[in-house]
Amino acid sequence: MHVPRFLSAIVLTAALCFSGPVLAQGADVALGLGGFSPDQPVEVTADSLSVDQATGRAVFNGNVLVVQGEVRMSAGEIVVIYATDEGGAPSGISELRATGGVTVVTPTDAAEAREAVYVIESGSVTMSGDVLLTQGQTALAGERLVLDLEAGSGRMEGRVRTVFGGGGN
Repeated sequence: MHVPRFLSAIVLTAALCFSGPVLAQGADVALGLGGFSPDQPVEVTADSLSVDQATGRAVFNGNVLVVQGEVRMSAGEIVVIYATDEGGAPSGISELRATGGVTVVTPTDAAEAREAVYVIESGSVTMSGDVLLTQGQTALAGERLVLDLEAGSGRMEGRVRTVFGGGGN
């Protein structure tokens, strides 16, 4: 499985103290994203597209793939909400709302959830609903994962569980 780059360096404070599974209400997650920039172009492909000029939204359905630099997001449906300038004219993408089984992948990490919201300007992704984050042999699960792609950081919330790779020979 190809793994997401923006989730690249999972470092849990709990890892310094525990060698087995950890259960908690919240856990900070450090991510190494290298040169991620929200200014990179966003490419979206899908089986179908419907556009509503009145609401400033586009709905991509079926096998949706969003690519921005080395970050990839796939889902059953993604709603693109466009930003407008002071005059009300479209000025780019404001956010992406993904549903229908969401996977976010970078060159080193992967995250899965039922839904996700990606705010382009702030470079933040909020994934919710049975979230699973993996890097190498480390897995982290919870109900909500909030990622800051620019800072390379995140926080897992809601009955967090992690399993670290084995320490045997």
